Amino acid sequence: MLQKLFGFNATTMKMRTEVIAGATTFLTMCYILAVNPSILSTTGMDKAALFTSTALASAIATILLAVMAKLPFAQAPSMGLNAFFAFTMCQAMELTWQQSLAALLVEGIIFIIITFFNVREMILDSIPTNLRYAISAGIGMFIAFIGLKNAEIIVANPATIVGLGKFTPPAILGIIGILLSGVLMARKVKGALFFSIIITTLIGIPMGVTQVESGWLPVSAPHSPEPIFCKFDFTGLFTLKMFLVVFSLLLINIFDTVGTLVGLAEKTGIVKPDGTIPRVKEAMTSDAIGTTVGALLGSSTITTYVESASGIAEGGRSGLTSLVVGLFFLVSLFLSPLFLLIPSAATSGALVLVGVLMIDSVKKIDLSHISEAFPAFITMITMVLCYSIADGICLGILSYVIMKLCLGKWKEVNITLLVLSVLFILNFIFD
Repeated sequence: MLQKLFGFNATTMKMRTEVIAGATTFLTMCYILAVNPSILSTTGMDKAALFTSTALASAIATILLAVMAKLPFAQAPSMGLNAFFAFTMCQAMELTWQQSLAALLVEGIIFIIITFFNVREMILDSIPTNLRYAISAGIGMFIAFIGLKNAEIIVANPATIVGLGKFTPPAILGIIGILLSGVLMARKVKGALFFSIIITTLIGIPMGVTQVESGWLPVSAPHSPEPIFCKFDFTGLFTLKMFLVVFSLLLINIFDTVGTLVGLAEKTGIVKPDGTIPRVKEAMTSDAIGTTVGALLGSSTITTYVESASGIAEGGRSGLTSLVVGLFFLVSLFLSPLFLLIPSAATSGALVLVGVLMIDSVKKIDLSHISEAFPAFITMITMVLCYSIADGICLGILSYVIMKLCLGKWKEVNITLLVLSVLFILNFIFD
């Protein structure tokens, strides 16, 4: 039964190993339970309800992946797309969070349709090998940059755009968390990132960064998602502005998910010699369904988490690992006071160390030819400077196509990349 449901082979796999792998993956990615509500609540959404929607959406998507794809991956709201939702859609574009959720719902449904017709799989297969390595490394740097920003270690600077912040209590706590995470990981402590978050949160109490209210208890009944559940506002849905929003979301979602899957697959070594990834369509389908369900629950877009590599490193090889992660997300519903207590600065160590784990893809990039090195470099640096995984991938693919065409290397550019390049240019023009 376990083999049929989750791809667990009792002759080559051990139940204990799969469970430990699942627990390890959860411990390294559970910071999303604190970070996602923190980011999305800046739009006016209820933070406690966001915790419930984050946990439920993550559990549903991950368990779906366990059954459908039978891979040891875990899914949760994307760190890049929750920022796009809060800071671009709701703040820069001045949409209400209800209108933004409506756009996510429409985009999620389209996501399911294009996944069914193998569009995303075609895109994934079209990405050159060097760009795949660059995407993995670029995502790592992007996530690390978010961690440094959350702790106010890196702040806005009118003279230099960004700069080193002052040694405020959040910055000091963030530095402690980063160093602690590094030491624990170097010592190969299981759940190092999770323990660093907990320890840093406790250190933040006397520093005044971690706020503990009187009468606080670590366990409570799950918060109701009702304040944000199905709160859609379809006003202006058929306007050009909303069309561009949905189109941008779709592009970002496709390349955020594709990029993370590429990075994770390269990290875990499951890519076949011809470059294909086993059961990738099923993995993409589960996150497409998860994105739609997440919109209904009031959460941002779901994606596969690169932290899944930590569970695979522990020996996880089947969907049973993912099932364990999903069950942990369900249990976390009763521990919301613990996770809501965690300040953003305490999660910085986890984010920076994830960046450290992913940057090793750089050594696999072919830097001997400028036509390969240049697009890879553009991909990595623009992810960070544009504060967008999708923009980095778009600009990287554009530079790759232009470079190859100008050098007369037409055979190295497939039709999918040409079509994508045209779409990218149109998106940038009308953005």
